[in-house]
Amino acid sequence: MARDALTPELVYEAILNAPAIFKVLRSRNPKSGTSERLYVIKGLTFDGVAVYTKGKVLKKEGVDIFYVLISSKKSTDI
Repeated sequence: MARDALTPELVYEAILNAPAIFKVLRSRNPKSGTSERLYVIKGLTFDGVAVYTKGKVLKKEGVDIFYVLISSKKSTDI
């Protein structure tokens, strides 16, 4: 985020404005070794800046509670 001068607010805007999840990746958590799904979201901010975000959804007591950002950068292919 810092390298592309993106603020958390710009990333939130892009996630909220994204039409859909671009793709789902299977990954392995380096700390626990368990498999997990990572979600790639491509979206635009209100100013038209294309943002590529990767993250995961955590579950607590069987309910999806929040989205954890792993990385975000300006997209070059939207």
